[in-house]
Amino acid sequence: MSQTAAPPTPVTSPTKDTKDTPATAPVYAPGELAALAARHGLTVSGARPTLPAYVRQLWGRRHFIAAFATAKLTAQYSQAKLGQIWQIMTPLLNATVYYFIFGVLMDTKRGVEDFVPFLVTGVFIWTFTSSSITAGTRAISGNIGLVRALHFPRASLPVALALQQLQQLLFSLGALTLILLAFGQYPRPSWLLAIPALALQAVFNTGVSMAVARLTAKTPDIAQLTPFVLRTWMYSSGVMWSLDHLLAGDRVPHAVMVVLEYNPAALFINLMRFALIDSYGAAQLPAHVWAAAAGWALLCGVAGFVYFWKAEETYGRG
Repeated sequence: MSQTAAPPTPVTSPTKDTKDTPATAPVYAPGELAALAARHGLTVSGARPTLPAYVRQLWGRRHFIAAFATAKLTAQYSQAKLGQIWQIMTPLLNATVYYFIFGVLMDTKRGVEDFVPFLVTGVFIWTFTSSSITAGTRAISGNIGLVRALHFPRASLPVALALQQLQQLLFSLGALTLILLAFGQYPRPSWLLAIPALALQAVFNTGVSMAVARLTAKTPDIAQLTPFVLRTWMYSSGVMWSLDHLLAGDRVPHAVMVVLEYNPAALFINLMRFALIDSYGAAQLPAHVWAAAAGWALLCGVAGFVYFWKAEETYGRG
């Protein structure tokens, strides 16, 4: 009886080219994959660093922040024939318009001593805050190419823009000093109080600018609402008139009076007026004004920074 031989089993020769056959990739559970990446020092691309690490990164970019702010300031009026003179002319023209509208037509200067120094100081200090916040609305969207091209702490942008506004204010203070001298306000020891007042305001402005930068990066429509919010805030901050006269009597509820007095913009304006104007005395300041100003600066500076940092990995990815 014949027996059919079984067909030979194919044997793959080790000399054959077996690299064409795809190898089966190992399958890892999510936890195992994360542990494997951590073991080899791999991190998520663009992941948000810890807050202490982020602060160190930001400090390491301090030279970039200063250079970026200076470059922005220099380029701001580069197309204008008068150039950097507009840094001083803009708040002066605003103060002139406000003087004729509010001081002359609406007669808000009645009962206010040294009304011109009072008004110009208010306009210059308010412009510092409003310009810092407005710049914050463009911190991410206005530099989106830079955000997408380079890796750096994104807080550098709103901080640099706030620094730019501080630099512009320092230029404007030269004009403010000349106006004060022209109207009989001469240097005295209290002028030194302007330094801590401006430092607190700068911290406050930077914190608010960072918060606005995150909001507008996610919802650009907020930038369209910002001018209306700032205009309302300006009118309630005593820029063109005395809050003391406005709140005199029983026309305004006490709760509203407290809110207006401790409005942060009004606090910083009042501190600068107290420092620079002889007739603006301590009686015109709300109680504990320095503590309130420091509280606003600390609250908004820290909260704005943390709020911005929490969305660090989302900027430029929309």
